[in-house]
Amino acid sequence: MLKVVVAHSEDPDSKSAIAEIIKQCSDDLIDLKPQAGILFAAIDFDHALILPEIDKVFTGIDLIGCTTDGEISSVLGFQQDSLTLMLFCSDTVEIRAGIGYAVKDNPIAAAHQAVQQATEKSTAIAKLCISLPASYTADGTTTDGELILKGLKLALGSQMPIVGGTAGDQYRFKTTYQFFGTKVLTDSLPILIFSGDILFSYGIACGWQPIGNKSFVTKAQGTVLYEVDGRTALEFYQRYLGDRPPTAEHPLAVYEGNSDRYYMRVPNTYDTQIGSINFLGDIPEQAMVQVTDISRDEIIAATETSFKNALEHYPGTEPEAVLLFSCCCRRWFLGTRTKEEYQLVKNSLSTEVPICGFYTYGEFAPLEFQGSTYYHQETFVTLLLGTK
Repeated sequence: MLKVVVAHSEDPDSKSAIAEIIKQCSDDLIDLKPQAGILFAAIDFDHALILPEIDKVFTGIDLIGCTTDGEISSVLGFQQDSLTLMLFCSDTVEIRAGIGYAVKDNPIAAAHQAVQQATEKSTAIAKLCISLPASYTADGTTTDGELILKGLKLALGSQMPIVGGTAGDQYRFKTTYQFFGTKVLTDSLPILIFSGDILFSYGIACGWQPIGNKSFVTKAQGTVLYEVDGRTALEFYQRYLGDRPPTAEHPLAVYEGNSDRYYMRVPNTYDTQIGSINFLGDIPEQAMVQVTDISRDEIIAATETSFKNALEHYPGTEPEAVLLFSCCCRRWFLGTRTKEEYQLVKNSLSTEVPICGFYTYGEFAPLEFQGSTYYHQETFVTLLLGTK
């Protein structure tokens, strides 16, 4: 059995919002006790007030969460400046939380710490990990999504599906917060580990379309791209954009080996003197890449593609919960059309299913079903959950 409930409040007052959330959940749970939960919250709430209120009613719950760039639920659809909570009850699925600290300076150690804490409380083999790490810490510096993912893979095994997204702060890019039980943290890695009788599937899509021919990365180091096909990175971009600088509107598609599957990398800064471009994620040397172009219709259509890919691989009859992770850049480009992302998912479901999610600063998901997990940008990730 897996019972999932979702609550959502757009009340700007923290005390009133969490009271509304708790009432919605309690009414839907009736007498069931939740085992675990995920909280997504706008940056301006009093999080230190909210978390103890949840623990007071649902004592001992394995709760994680983070601040966002926008919240999603089947109660209120897409919102900003809101609070949404998903709770899980099951007698056949184990859901355990773990936390890692100092993720900016020691992402590998933080991942090991989080996984060890979550798995040592489980009696069954881990099958799925949901991860919601910091993106910006209290001093305004960024974490490394690639290294966080590397740490999780080392701790869980390279083939363990890891799905989720990095915390947001409503496009301020200063400080993001993570939640673990009653703690509000700024430089941490909260995770949930699912084991036991859990069924799940996932799907991804972006909507940006590659243009031109595939090219070969001839020089790169970490997040800095120096040369493509022997020419500077800026010359490579200028071939397609002319004098326009590289921006998030034209991310780089980075291909996985010789396949047609790719993940996205967003340009951040560039150096006109040496012609290099710094991206918000690593660019592997010798990878095949293409510049991409934007179409808002195709970005929205990718939402449906992501959901249908997840549904096609779902091993059960009907999913019992849906989690969504969409990039903040998608929300920024879509503007008033952002709500269409959630609506497409809702319209694709044949029955009423609890939905919860948020807009992230970077996403985690495998490129393909039963494949290795990648760190993504400008991507829409769907996770379906259920039991036999």
